[in-house]
Amino acid sequence: MLRKRKVFELVDCPRDQKVIKNRWVFDVKSDGHKKAHLVAKGFSQVEGLDFDQVFSPVMHFETMRLMLALATLENWYITGLNIRSAYLYDKLDEEIYMEQPKEFAVPGQEHKVLHLWCALYGLKQAGLAWWRTLNESLKELGFECLKSEAGIFFYKKKGTNIVIGIIYIDNALFCGHNKAVVDAMKVQFMCKWECRDLGEPNEFLRMQITRKGRTIHLDQCTYLQKVVECCGMLNAKSTSTPLPAGYYAAKNTEPVDADLCSHFQMVIGSLLYIMLYTRPNIAFAVTHLSRHAANPSQDHLNKVLYICRYLIGTSTYSLVYNGGSGAGLIACMDSDWGSDPTSHLSQTGFYLKLADGLISWTSRVQKTIAYSSTEAEYMALSDCACQVTWIRSLLGELGYKLKAIPICSDNQGSIFMASNPVTEPHSKHIDICYHGIHESVAKGKVELFFIDGAENPANLLTKNLPHEKFVKFRAQLGLQFPSGSI
Repeated sequence: MLRKRKVFELVDCPRDQKVIKNRWVFDVKSDGHKKAHLVAKGFSQVEGLDFDQVFSPVMHFETMRLMLALATLENWYITGLNIRSAYLYDKLDEEIYMEQPKEFAVPGQEHKVLHLWCALYGLKQAGLAWWRTLNESLKELGFECLKSEAGIFFYKKKGTNIVIGIIYIDNALFCGHNKAVVDAMKVQFMCKWECRDLGEPNEFLRMQITRKGRTIHLDQCTYLQKVVECCGMLNAKSTSTPLPAGYYAAKNTEPVDADLCSHFQMVIGSLLYIMLYTRPNIAFAVTHLSRHAANPSQDHLNKVLYICRYLIGTSTYSLVYNGGSGAGLIACMDSDWGSDPTSHLSQTGFYLKLADGLISWTSRVQKTIAYSSTEAEYMALSDCACQVTWIRSLLGELGYKLKAIPICSDNQGSIFMASNPVTEPHSKHIDICYHGIHESVAKGKVELFFIDGAENPANLLTKNLPHEKFVKFRAQLGLQFPSGSI
């Protein structure tokens, strides 16, 4: 593949030129396909000599879910591709030399090195080079990159239906109303990039996609099974909630235990991946414990394994988008004032829902101390409005004209503060960035509604709830589970 793409040229090593080493990385995809990548050890590159800019935009998780929810509402046709060795198409501006792979050194020329003409996995600038090449090739096909989201490309010409490209490095989905138009654009893309045609996708970014009529189910059952096996918990007893009711993770004051820390970080990292993609019901538990990743205690490790036990009992859950519901975009938020007894910081939680399923969710600690529950709710409301405004802008670029998007809050004081641009004595110290919600309300981008605190599903993102309340709110997140599950 490297020779076919003319990625390198075998040359004598120039004098005083730094040579980068490499290694092989092997992977087995969930569908059984085996992959081998020659990866450059880019950590040895020197900024200013071997590379300059390294930033490369990628698609956000919530954007992918937003597009799938839209696909159910609009009844779009969806088809997938896997781009083979995506980085090998990208030309390098810098002069980079790399050692020959030990197992594939040319006999009699072992002293020579590879002069890289194209990017290689592991190089600092490889991601940026890939992005530039991808953007240019899609422009030639008539696609435009959205300003609100770098991983979404939009194609529309007079007399044709729209085609949307969803691309995350070597994974791509194309969707639209007209199957013939979508397939035609996919074929043109495959002429520029060597791809494996996946047809109707059943997996994307290690998430299983199941389409049943006007519904799409997302789950990570296969990945979850691997995590459980890695943790040695195949026969563990399941639990009914992610954490014991009322549990608080206190800071560990003991010296760092390297082995314990490594084990904790491996498990919490896997749980973060699951939470960010398909499981909003463990968002509070995972983010609460992830704060202690630098110096976890044995109690912290026991509790992340407790989350694993909860996932064992709910392994068949899936996030479902129901296009037949016709449900539009709605947001809901909450905060827990001064919930951290050590820092006295409050907890923010909010979600956005479309087609009866969550497309975006957040559970995090606020950056500054709130002097009242109203202030904590106001700052959470502002953060939620920012996310809603971004989603609104993205949909606007796709041609959707939206009315004010409803945001539900269970605090009348915060709704009043957001709806009336006045500076009260007790709120003048709040960071100015949170006051942007005034503009969103004034311009009709969002509309605020009151919801009873006992009926607010966003409670699940801010508090460690007892079983009865947890199950009640979980059922409203768009998670579908077989009858008899915990």
